[in-house]
Amino acid sequence: MASTEKTSSATPESAAVLASGVTAIATETPEYSREIGPNWFASVMGTGIIANAAAGLPIWGEHLTGFAVVVWLIAAGMLILLLVIKTLQTLFKPHIIRRQLNDAVMAQFFGAPPMAMLTVAGGAVLVGHHVLPEAVALDIGWILWIAGTLTGLLTAVVIPYLHFTRYETADDAAFGGWLMPVVPPMVSASIGALLIPHAQSIELQQALLYTCYAMFGLSLMTSLIIITLIWRRLSHAGTSGGARVPTLWIVLGPLGQSVTAIGSLGVVAMAILPANVGMGFHTMALLYGIPVWGFAFYWSMIAGLLTLRAMRRHMPFALTWWAFTFPVGTCVTGTTQLAHYTGLTLVSWMAVALFLGLLLAWLIAAVGTSRGLRQGQILKVPTKAPAVRARKGHQR
Repeated sequence: MASTEKTSSATPESAAVLASGVTAIATETPEYSREIGPNWFASVMGTGIIANAAAGLPIWGEHLTGFAVVVWLIAAGMLILLLVIKTLQTLFKPHIIRRQLNDAVMAQFFGAPPMAMLTVAGGAVLVGHHVLPEAVALDIGWILWIAGTLTGLLTAVVIPYLHFTRYETADDAAFGGWLMPVVPPMVSASIGALLIPHAQSIELQQALLYTCYAMFGLSLMTSLIIITLIWRRLSHAGTSGGARVPTLWIVLGPLGQSVTAIGSLGVVAMAILPANVGMGFHTMALLYGIPVWGFAFYWSMIAGLLTLRAMRRHMPFALTWWAFTFPVGTCVTGTTQLAHYTGLTLVSWMAVALFLGLLLAWLIAAVGTSRGLRQGQILKVPTKAPAVRARKGHQR
């Protein structure tokens, strides 16, 4: 989902960027490479979250089992394909992954592969037993959860460390992609809640529960800091108006996923912790979930207006458009949790409405990606992310 905004004034793409209100700094013609970056795993996240959301959807969920299974199988196939490609690329062309890690923009999206594994892990637990023996589906869920959790914690440490010590970024560089390395532990907490009841002993279940709450806090605190930086950038410098704009929707990711996580963990806590402690965690899910859901709804209006503004200025298609999918999907699952907690029919229908929006967002991103693959330009990525400066344009 890395930005594909160009900086060379000799290309049509750069002309579109400049026309949209972006101040781009170009010192040389960028070099392009046909390679698969970690941002491609966002397509797995955006596809897999549809299956997970459909499986627990209020009102309609029981009628969408077959649909959820098919979507999960598609997401699993995409994950396997991308993991094979990325593994071979790392083994035989290690200079590519080194360059991506040294790129202050592309490196942020190394959080996508862990989240892709975790999303497919959730589908394995929720719907995998419809096509596989239940023990096999659970084993797949555990394996992917452990792999996604370990690599997600690694990105949550390594990428910010490199950001603090190596990457050179401008004051207005903060964008939604900065959330990608720190959100995986929140996804681990959500999917972990599905697996905890299947752990062998009550002591192990409790240990996993508290671990998931710790990962919830890790991701929440860092996400709040980054969201504040994004707000500051928008307030002082405005938006780029180009292909980076969809990453504003990534803010919904930690918000919706945190509501999902704390709701799922609250149910598990009631079952495996002492009654007074479990009730406290269960109540916390509602006290936290409703206010954060309110802010997520508010941010969706802000991001929506900025996206419409960018589209009026001919925002180009890029893999960043997959940011319309997974974050919205987490809002579906978060709203579903609130529907279960509150028992309100209105909240249930909100979850259904968001699910329909998720399907539309996936269709738009999938069609754009398919067209980009046929035409070939989506595989032409700059070997170094161009320096893009945002400003508050007033032209219509």
